[in-house]
Amino acid sequence: MTGGDEVPGLFTLVLHTHLPWLAHHGRWPVGEEWLYQSWSAAYLPLLRVLFGLADEGRTGVLTLGVTPVVAAQLDDPYCLDGMYRWLGNWRLRAAEAASLPAGVKSDPLTACSPEALRAFGIRECAEADQALDDFATRWRHGASPLLRDLIDAGTVELLGGPLAHPFQPLLAPRLREFALREGLADTWLRVGRTPAGIWAPECAYAPGLEHDYASAGVSHFLVDGPSLHGDTTLGRPVGDTNVVAFGRDLKVSYRVWSPKSGYPGHAAYRDFHTYDHRTGLKPARVTGRAVPPDRKAPYDPERADRMVDVHVADFVEVVRSRLCAESERIGRPAHVIAAFDTELFGHWWYEGPVWLQRVLRALPAAGVRVGTLSDALAGGYVGAAVELPASSWGSGKDWRVWTGEKVADLVQLNAEVVDTALTTVDKALTQTASVIGPLPRDRIADQILRETLLTVSSDWPFMVSKDSAADYARYRAYLHAHATREIADALASGRRQTAQRLADGWNRADGLFGALDARRLPR
Repeated sequence: MTGGDEVPGLFTLVLHTHLPWLAHHGRWPVGEEWLYQSWSAAYLPLLRVLFGLADEGRTGVLTLGVTPVVAAQLDDPYCLDGMYRWLGNWRLRAAEAASLPAGVKSDPLTACSPEALRAFGIRECAEADQALDDFATRWRHGASPLLRDLIDAGTVELLGGPLAHPFQPLLAPRLREFALREGLADTWLRVGRTPAGIWAPECAYAPGLEHDYASAGVSHFLVDGPSLHGDTTLGRPVGDTNVVAFGRDLKVSYRVWSPKSGYPGHAAYRDFHTYDHRTGLKPARVTGRAVPPDRKAPYDPERADRMVDVHVADFVEVVRSRLCAESERIGRPAHVIAAFDTELFGHWWYEGPVWLQRVLRALPAAGVRVGTLSDALAGGYVGAAVELPASSWGSGKDWRVWTGEKVADLVQLNAEVVDTALTTVDKALTQTASVIGPLPRDRIADQILRETLLTVSSDWPFMVSKDSAADYARYRAYLHAHATREIADALASGRRQTAQRLADGWNRADGLFGALDARRLPR
């Protein structure tokens, strides 16, 4: 690793924490299990790392996006109870592996011997015990108090976003404005701060969105590198606004993870896809990209740990070199941003949290100034204004994942459901407004908008386009569309009691965003 000679510029690490609403919608293979796996493998260790860095007095270590839909689940009593049970089940499965009797046959679908699985189970028991203790003591009131502590300590900058993670460019302007403002308000309720910056869902941008952001009080947002034609060394005000777009540096980000390569695929690291089917644990290492599960080598934690140090040193050198080269190119200190899904660190890449902890210590030691996006704004890492193209961070860096032929039915469904919802809610609020006195809260209208936002979640077309649990994604989109239509039809036909009963029933499954208020829908 390069020594500590200070290099020009600023490095920012941005993590985007997002899953769709999964509570009450299935367990396995897709559903709540996805939430609990990500929570245990990524969110728990990430916050453990951040609190450790905070205890060392480090500030501005990363910019952390947490979508309102994830925050809702991490604070939800049902999910908190389910998570504690899941951790207990993990502990039991680890104990089963640790106590396999001598002579037991190996799982024929893996190459892990009973002896290796027992050693693996002992380590997993220790990890599960740590997670259970951490969860019971630190997480008992949900994630929001923890995030508030990290924000107050200056350890992280928190990014917000719209409710339910819609693909904003395709959303009706009124609902788009409502989702963004309600999303920012939801974060304020949870952590006592309104985020100045957002991670726009899928980094999706359409010309004109900057005016929505300015109106909502958003000062900065993320786009992918190609949106700025690869020149991401400075934030750029968009159009005639003061809203700044920051671009992800793909050369640096792809060093860690890209569609084709990155550190997590190294042979020494734990393999995400290979299970021991007796216990549900993952006792193998990657071994090789073309190696089948029954030929994978047992996981070796010492070997993996040594490789983490190699990849920390490599990343630090990549960042140093990039800052020096880009600063020289533009004739002033440059800004380099690496951005990833939070779930990469721990859920997909088991060693990811350890790598994060070490790299966030190693960068300053190597002379790299680390700061948040807000630090970059305050430090003047902003260039000339720019006009951005329609873009995203999906395949092709355009909108094809959310508008392509595979998802044409979902595009049509979304348009129809949004039109139904807005028409019905407008009519309901107009009728209620005729009553003398303040406009009362309309829980039926609230639920119509809640289900509509769940219908238009960007996750469903993404999963269909990528053929990742596509059946589940289509089921969820059409389920929430059905809920919207069912409630709206009853209300529009004058059957208010029926609409109320239906809204209450759907709310038992989809009661997130309790402060969502249809009266704030732009008229």
